[in-house]
Amino acid sequence: MQPNIKKVAALHDLSGFGRSSLTCIIPTLSVMGIQVCPIPTAILSTQSDGFTDYAFHDLTPFLLDCAAHWKRLGLTFDCIYSGFLGSPAQATIVSRIIDDLRRPETLIAVDPVMGDNGDLYISVQPEMVAEMRGLTAKADIITPNITEAALLLDKKLPEKMSLAESKDWLQELAALGPRTVVITSLPDAAADGLVTTVAYERDGQHFWKVPARHLPCFYPGTGDLFASVLVGALLQGESLPIAIERSVQFIVQCIQASRSYDYPGRDGVLLEKCLHLLRESYLIDTYEEY
Repeated sequence: MQPNIKKVAALHDLSGFGRSSLTCIIPTLSVMGIQVCPIPTAILSTQSDGFTDYAFHDLTPFLLDCAAHWKRLGLTFDCIYSGFLGSPAQATIVSRIIDDLRRPETLIAVDPVMGDNGDLYISVQPEMVAEMRGLTAKADIITPNITEAALLLDKKLPEKMSLAESKDWLQELAALGPRTVVITSLPDAAADGLVTTVAYERDGQHFWKVPARHLPCFYPGTGDLFASVLVGALLQGESLPIAIERSVQFIVQCIQASRSYDYPGRDGVLLEKCLHLLRESYLIDTYEEY
């Protein structure tokens, strides 16, 4: 009898210190009962947000070699999940890897990691935007934050956004190729003190929203955690709105568990204190169709 365990090919960077990228993706999906098979896009001594003079090693030559070996082995994956890329050239390579490894039933998830708070990350080159825009065309689902959504659409980042405006953005992103679009960190004009995650399913024309209380703190890596819980929940068979709500709840719980401690926020949320929550029951009561 073969084990019934889902497998994810994860193309992300690996940071030696800090709770982001593969250092949080692997334990998160593993706790959810999913095998993570990483292809590191780059290796960093620390995650880049909040640190300087970090060592950075681009692994572009390794990507195709690794994927080619997996193809020769006949490995199959339930999901191909990409995030931070080490260089703009890697977007084309990741696109080729998707073509080589995908099956009709494979979920293709692209987290277009490029920036936050209105700016590109310091380690991301401006040329990445156009390359990432092309990669999203291969995706079934993309999970940009509001800054990355603005970059993909070549729009100015708004201070506030109405839900009606968010529908336009979601549909314009879906027009790039993905069937499903999820935008996080939406500054909802109608809900002071809240941040909203919005989503659009092109098949069925459904719009979903999940609000959460804005917490006045910042931890790198929460976007990686959000996308990972979302991917894990979808692979477990959850619907999109329930998968989003589980992801939002987990991020809020991680932040709440971390913010009472006195330690540098650049270290990321205290994931080790929260992973068990992904195995426990959860309350679904805040998602709405709009």
